[in-house]
Amino acid sequence: MMDSPKFRRKRTSGTGSARPVSDPPEPVRPLDETAREAARKRDVAADQARAEAEAQRIAEAADKAKARDKAQEKARRRAELEEMARAEALRRVKAARARREAEAREAAERAEAEAALKAQKDDEDRRIEAQRAAEARREAEKEQAEAAHRAEQDRLAEEERLAEQDRLAEEKRLADARAAEEAARRAEQERLAQEHLEDEEPPEDVPPLALTDMVPVTKQPESTPASARSPQEPDTVEAAWAGLSEMTVDKGHLDRNRIITASRDDPAHAAFDVLRTRLLQALHENGWRRVAITSPGKECGKTFTAANLAISLSRQENCRTLLLDFDMRRPNMHKILGINDPGSLGDMLRGVTAPGDHLLRMGRNPVNAGRNIAFGLNSRPEAYAAELLQDPRAEECLRRIEDDFAPDVVLIDLPPALSYDDVIAARPLFDGVLLVIGGGMTTEKEIAEVERRLGDSTPILGMILNKAEGTELDRYSY
Repeated sequence: MMDSPKFRRKRTSGTGSARPVSDPPEPVRPLDETAREAARKRDVAADQARAEAEAQRIAEAADKAKARDKAQEKARRRAELEEMARAEALRRVKAARARREAEAREAAERAEAEAALKAQKDDEDRRIEAQRAAEARREAEKEQAEAAHRAEQDRLAEEERLAEQDRLAEEKRLADARAAEEAARRAEQERLAQEHLEDEEPPEDVPPLALTDMVPVTKQPESTPASARSPQEPDTVEAAWAGLSEMTVDKGHLDRNRIITASRDDPAHAAFDVLRTRLLQALHENGWRRVAITSPGKECGKTFTAANLAISLSRQENCRTLLLDFDMRRPNMHKILGINDPGSLGDMLRGVTAPGDHLLRMGRNPVNAGRNIAFGLNSRPEAYAAELLQDPRAEECLRRIEDDFAPDVVLIDLPPALSYDDVIAARPLFDGVLLVIGGGMTTEKEIAEVERRLGDSTPILGMILNKAEGTELDRYSY
C-alpha cells in the first residue's frame, strides 16, 4: 500500500525535488506512456487496495461473524448447559420428591397393612375367644342339660320304682285279700258240706264227694282293678276307650290342610281308601299292627299321608286305630288337625304321663269320622328325640297302650329318614314302613339310601307316590 504511485507522489510533493525513499527511480518514459502506465498502475493499485480492503473487510466481517457465531455457540452451549443443569436439578428434585412420596406411600401402606393385619389378628383372636367361650358355654349347657336329664331320669326311675313297688304292694294286698276271701269261702263251703254230710248219710256203694268238687263257679268281683284283669277283655278295652278325653275337628280347617278323607269331596280320597284296605290285609296276613310312615326328605307329604290314612281307617268300624306323632323335633300333626296344645308326647313315653291321660279320642265331628280312633299328639319339641325313642320306657309305653286299648292299627308318623337318626332309633317300635315319595323331589339314590339304613330286616309295606303330576283322578270318581 505504501508503494502505490499516489502515495509516492504525496511523499515527493512540496519541496520540488524528488528524493527516493527506498527504491531507485525508474527510467523516464515518454509522457503519454508514462501517464498511461501510471494511471494503469494507479488503477491496479486502487483495485488491489480495494480488493485488499474488501478482503480485509470480508476477513474482518468473517472474523466478526465467526467470533459472533463462536460467541453465540458458546452462549448457546452455555444456555444448553444451564438448561440441562436446570433440567437435571429439576429432575433430581422431582426424583427426590417422588422418592420421598413413594417412601411415604410405602410407609403408609406398610402401616395400613400392619394395622389391618393387627386388626385381623385381633378379630381372629376375638373370634377364637368367642368360639371358645361359646364352646365352653355349650359344654356347660350340655353338661347341665345332661345332669338335669340324668337327674330327671333318676327321679323318673325312682318314681317308677316307687310306683312299681306300690303296684306290687297293691297287687300283693289284693292277692292276699283274694286268697283270704278264697280261703274263707272254701272254709265256709267245707263247713256247709260237713254239716250236710252229718245230716244225711250217704247211700251205699256211693263214695262221698271231695270238698273241692263242691266249690261253685263264682264271678269275679266288679271292683277288681284293670291290672288284675286280662288286658284283652272286651269290657276292659271298651272302658279304657270310654275313659279317654274326646276331641273334635273343624271341617273347614281340615279342608284347608288338605285332609281330603274328611269331607271326601276330592276324588283323591279314594286312593287312601285303597291304601287302607291293602294295608289292613297286609297287617292281618303277617300279624302286625305297628306301621311307621316316613319319607327320604322333607316336604314329601308323610304327615299329610298319615293324617288322611288315619281318618280313612277311622271309618272301618271293626278296626281300632291309634295315630302317634313321633316327629318330635318338628311336631305338626296337632296343627293339621286343629288341636291347640295337646301336651308333651315325650312325657307319655317317659312314663311321666299315663297314656289314658294324654291320648285323645275322636268325639262327635262334622265329617262323620269314626270314634274308634285315638291320637297321640305333641306340641312340645324334643331336642333328644332319637335318645328318647331308644329309651326302653318308650317300648314299655307302647306295650302298655296295646295292653290297655288293644288297637288294631298303630300309625307312627316319623321324621324324614335321611334327616335324622330317629327312624333308625325307633326301629324296634314298628313292624313295617310306608315310605312316602315326593314326586319330582325324591331321587332313586335317596330311596336306596333309606333302604340301606333300614336294613334287610325292615319290611317296606309300600311306597306312596305323592305330588304326582299328570294324574286323572276324576276318571275314577263314581
